[in-house]
Amino acid sequence: MESPCNETQVSSRIDDRSTSDVVVRLRTQDGRDEWIYCHALILTQKSKYFADRLSENWPTCQILDSRNCVDVYCLDSNFDYHVNVLRLLYDVIDGSVDDMWHGVRNALGILQVAVELGCPQIVTACVNYLEAVPWEEAEEEEILRIIPHMGSQAEPILARLQPVSPSAIMGIFLSTIRFATSSPPPSMNDLKSSAQEQLEYMLTEDDDAPLLTADEEIKLEVKECVKRLFSRFNHILEALLCEPVESVCEAGVMQSFQSHLSDLSWAGQILNKLEIMKEFVNNWIDASDKIVKVVEQASPTAEITETKSKIIEVAAKVLEAIGYGTVILPTTKRLHAVKVWLPFVRVTKPVIDSVTTNGDDAMTIKIDGELWQSLESIFVSIILALPSKDQAEILNEWLGNEHICYPDLTEAFEVWCYRSKVAKRRLSLVSGNNGITKTL
Repeated sequence: MESPCNETQVSSRIDDRSTSDVVVRLRTQDGRDEWIYCHALILTQKSKYFADRLSENWPTCQILDSRNCVDVYCLDSNFDYHVNVLRLLYDVIDGSVDDMWHGVRNALGILQVAVELGCPQIVTACVNYLEAVPWEEAEEEEILRIIPHMGSQAEPILARLQPVSPSAIMGIFLSTIRFATSSPPPSMNDLKSSAQEQLEYMLTEDDDAPLLTADEEIKLEVKECVKRLFSRFNHILEALLCEPVESVCEAGVMQSFQSHLSDLSWAGQILNKLEIMKEFVNNWIDASDKIVKVVEQASPTAEITETKSKIIEVAAKVLEAIGYGTVILPTTKRLHAVKVWLPFVRVTKPVIDSVTTNGDDAMTIKIDGELWQSLESIFVSIILALPSKDQAEILNEWLGNEHICYPDLTEAFEVWCYRSKVAKRRLSLVSGNNGITKTL
């Protein structure tokens, strides 16, 4: 047999004037005033606010037909949410009617009113809904603005936005770096690009601190991953050198070579952020002759030109690390880097410039003009750090080369002339054997 309470609840409907014993007047500062006929039993059972207002401790007013009247003041923007909450007090909220919320924004509005009116069933149902459904970015910002002020009852909504433990972050980082450097098949290029992009984001300091601080464990794993990437790159190099380029192009090896170059270019950025470029630079310098030989022996095609552009992207990162002292190399290696990459860059630039301005492949081959300018400055820095006799050899070749306009080594030439002229006088001022200079 059903209890009297249940009987009343079943037979009662909101706005049923014939059975109602309470009028809820929703009122706004703009003069909006709506009467909703309700039932005290339902209001007091499901809302602490109405339980207090309809108790003997709270004075109520009587309207003409002897019903209790409760005034509820609200903002005009929240008016409809108050109406919805009153209607929801009459519904059975058991998790089986999740479509009643009509989206995230509506559920947020209802939740705020339900908290104000002390409606625990509605609050729980709203929280369960908001915690489970996807949010758009604007909705997420709204949630962050509203929910933190609602206390522990709304905390589950924020679970997906809470910071995670450093160990979880490290686990994600290590898994991502392994995948990003694993040279997956072309069908997974989009996923690889996303992984590489997010790794950079994790390590970048912007308005927020980097997601993780790279310790020795992270640096060691990154170096190992890039080492394996370089090993695969070297295998492709050997394959390209052992067979005619045309045949390996048909087999897709050149495409794989190009893909590895893109990965190495990205890896250089990560290693630079982590300040662990040395092994990468040494590996590239050791492979330089082979890299140049592969593309120089190939027939000139748009694909080869694009490959050259990617080679220059990687070479620029390596030369920058050498030129600005990020990685310290012996003289022989620095000189070798200049002798390999200076001729390659000066000959390749006009080819790439021609394609990007006139060819149909202009959209796929892009090298920022700032990169060419940066390379020019880098070559000057590396050359000026070499012994004078090596500088003289490089400058002598430059002055007689048909591509004298790029890179422009005028600055290096002028410094070399000055140093050479004053060298004897400067060194003669060194006092004794202690290496202390009197004056310059």
